[in-house]
Amino acid sequence: MVERLGDMPDGTLGFRSTGALDADDYRDVIAPPIKEVVEGGGKVRVLFVVEGNIHETPGGVVEDIKTGAGLGAAHHAAWERTALVTDQDLVRKAVRMLGWLAPGEVKVFALDETEAARDWVSA
Repeated sequence: MVERLGDMPDGTLGFRSTGALDADDYRDVIAPPIKEVVEGGGKVRVLFVVEGNIHETPGGVVEDIKTGAGLGAAHHAAWERTALVTDQDLVRKAVRMLGWLAPGEVKVFALDETEAARDWVSA
């Protein structure tokens, strides 16, 4: 489940995930505000907080790929910063290894560094 964070600085988007990410999370929660920024000519700055164990359902994987291709690869220059906040070692290691594939700067923070991540993504 993903929810949008409402207390984000101007020019940034924030999301919090707990548990499984499914197709609806991407279609209904994550993609629309990012699409709005991209289509409006803005820069994408995203804070994504992962609490607990995260995994994607098969439908979530498909929507993740679609979102990545449609909003990430197709609008590569629009992406400025993504801050991923998690204490999951596997996720942290994967982002450190594969983060260069993501558009813009990507930085990983621990959960107790959420405020630092918010500051970084909005700087």
